[in-house]
Amino acid sequence: MSCDRASLVSIILVNYNGIDVIENCLQSLQQFLQAVPHEVIVVDNASQDGSPDLVKQNFPQVHLIRLVENRGFGAGNNIGAKIANGEFLFFLNTDTQLISDVLPTLVMLMKEYPDVGIIGSKLLNSDGSLQLSTAWAVSIAGEFRTLQQLKDYENLQRRATIMQRFDQPQEVDVVVGAAFLIRRTLFETLGGFDENFFMYFEESDLCQRAQYLGWKILYTPAVSLIHIRGHSTDKIAGRMAIEYRRSQLYYYQKHRPLWEQVVLRLYLLLKFAIAALRSTNPGHWTLIRLLLDFKQYPLKPPQAQKALTRR
Repeated sequence: MSCDRASLVSIILVNYNGIDVIENCLQSLQQFLQAVPHEVIVVDNASQDGSPDLVKQNFPQVHLIRLVENRGFGAGNNIGAKIANGEFLFFLNTDTQLISDVLPTLVMLMKEYPDVGIIGSKLLNSDGSLQLSTAWAVSIAGEFRTLQQLKDYENLQRRATIMQRFDQPQEVDVVVGAAFLIRRTLFETLGGFDENFFMYFEESDLCQRAQYLGWKILYTPAVSLIHIRGHSTDKIAGRMAIEYRRSQLYYYQKHRPLWEQVVLRLYLLLKFAIAALRSTNPGHWTLIRLLLDFKQYPLKPPQAQKALTRR
């Protein structure tokens, strides 16, 4: 792993208490990345498990940035991007592991398709099985289609059709934020991740804003890597359930029409009211109060998007 101004790709990882995964991730980068000049930047979100010390001691080539507070996923990536030198930024989760050198193919595709701004790779579970890594644009219909795709994949009789679909390169609306390459110029034009998303929906928002500017989002199965998934969030599942809904409300407020904001909130209120009556989990009432917090999340028309072009 190198870290110099000759780097073509800057690999940025945000770490939060990832001591059980980050070493394997960085070792895989060290093992497989050989052909393309690159640098590795780790932004630590105030971890308390010793993982930043592990990175400093075992991977001295890595540029480690320690934050004094957990700023969230998007903010951490923005901080890493500010010191990055590469022409391309490769955002990578700490719970991923490379199984091959992915950079040559990703960079080649960027150079071959000048209208593509973001490329997502094929993601695999630890056992090598397919992990769904694309989604439709977030909306009432889009979320339904994405959820239906997941249900179809869990149905063994329909799984082969889904797997066949993910074996084809294709333009998509959203690629999962666990591993994707973006042009640095595009990232800077977009102003980076919207830091109002502490966790969840930040990659959907980034992809949507890139598409507003006319850029395409590409999924490629030509490169793949392992994504363990949920490592950090599983440890604080209750808090993350709330953060998920905060981000969802904010996304709809930012991008979706007023009627979709109303439908979403009514659906979620009904869902969590039924759950609260059937369970003693106080988290359901917390979510209901969040949905009724019209001061913080008012119903309003989405922000106007300028009809800009890249040129």
